[in-house]
Amino acid sequence: MTTDTAGTYDVIVIGAGPVGENVADRTTAAGLSTVIVESELVGGECSYWACEPSKALLRPVLLRADALHVPGFGPALKGPLDTEAVLAHRDRMSADWKDDGQVEWIKSAGIDLLRGHGRLVGQREVSVETPDSDTVRLRARHAVAVCTGSRAALPDLPGIENLRAWTSREATSAQRPPGRLVIVGAGVVGVEMATAWQGLGSRVTLLARGEGLLPRMEPFAGELVAEHLREAGADIRFNTSVVAAERLPDGELRITLADGGELTADELLFATGRAPRSQDIGLDTVGLIPGDWLTTDDTLTVTAVPGDWLYAVGDVNRRALFTHQGKYQARIAGAVIGARARGETLGSGRWAPHTAAADIEAVPGVVFTDPEIASVGLTAADAERDGRAVEVVDYDMGQLAGAHQYRSDYQGRARLVIDRNRNTVVGATFAGPGVAELLQSATVAIVGEVPVERLWHAVPAFPTISEVWLRLLETRRDQ
Repeated sequence: MTTDTAGTYDVIVIGAGPVGENVADRTTAAGLSTVIVESELVGGECSYWACEPSKALLRPVLLRADALHVPGFGPALKGPLDTEAVLAHRDRMSADWKDDGQVEWIKSAGIDLLRGHGRLVGQREVSVETPDSDTVRLRARHAVAVCTGSRAALPDLPGIENLRAWTSREATSAQRPPGRLVIVGAGVVGVEMATAWQGLGSRVTLLARGEGLLPRMEPFAGELVAEHLREAGADIRFNTSVVAAERLPDGELRITLADGGELTADELLFATGRAPRSQDIGLDTVGLIPGDWLTTDDTLTVTAVPGDWLYAVGDVNRRALFTHQGKYQARIAGAVIGARARGETLGSGRWAPHTAAADIEAVPGVVFTDPEIASVGLTAADAERDGRAVEVVDYDMGQLAGAHQYRSDYQGRARLVIDRNRNTVVGATFAGPGVAELLQSATVAIVGEVPVERLWHAVPAFPTISEVWLRLLETRRDQ
């Protein structure tokens, strides 16, 4: 038996991942009644199948790689990692795939939670099918925010549904290392999972369609990661693709490559990109195409729907597919929704409180591999394609005194991309152990549009790897 009920709120948020939680937090703080609709675990992809579990797998692997190169540690670290302990830590970081703590936070913030699958059914209207097959019809006075995120995109491979192949979800939640793991994809998920599972005892083969790893970053970043993965025992193959695969009766996978070669594996991970989770959320009822990315303006308002009531925040709008960027968008969207509800005029300008400018000019990201890769803003190639007059400054981070304190055979490289006309940094990439902690200073330099001459007065402490900022400026002065 099913029953229909109804409810009215100021704001309806579809999706209770970090993005949806932050939208709801901001609109609730603005005094607007808000409900979140969620069909899976509250906390979303990041908490259970992406950021948290992947970094829990990677941290022990990367810490051991660093420690092996610190005098005095090597002899104590010759044995393998305690895989069972690492996986137990991963489980704790994923809250054992239970969302009680996240639900408690939502309640404490004064936000209502409705479990079920939410679909748009018209302007400011959402229908929710609950786990009990009841239907709850919701109406929003001011806004509906779609925060459904993204999912793994699988290639168009014959018989793929019978392979029981891994996506990022299975790769981060597996209960034991596969003996042989083939990874298809050279992006962040591919190289991070290659690093993690190779370090936990799997024999990893990584297949890259192009000529390098991390193709959207500066080329030297992928080159360093490839070198270290090979040193760890991984087999990396470039200009390679999979044309067929089958799961044999004994569970083994047989994989056929475009050049006619074959591989056998215990598990096959497709890390071949992301697709929007927008297929079954009623987009057609408001004139949009189901399964499409949702295009927004800088206020995160969906541009193709009139009335300024529908918002798309986080991965689903394809502006910047990072959890931290989605949460940034959520803060902007929450402020926009609150201002419009109060009848206020939105702030204008490039860095106004109602404008998500950082999605275009200052997106930071870290790849947790050996070595770490940290980047923000434009690559040199991106800046040149954008028609900018740029200056590129490189520095060998292995020359830093602080780097040698960090690791005796430190290998790394730093690059600044400087806009000659504005004389400001528009891009930065750091590759090397520990460089993630350099990223915020680079982000501040870009967002703050700090003139390069002013950076001379930001004195780095000695001996730390942050001294690379001074060395980059010296290199620019002397070249």
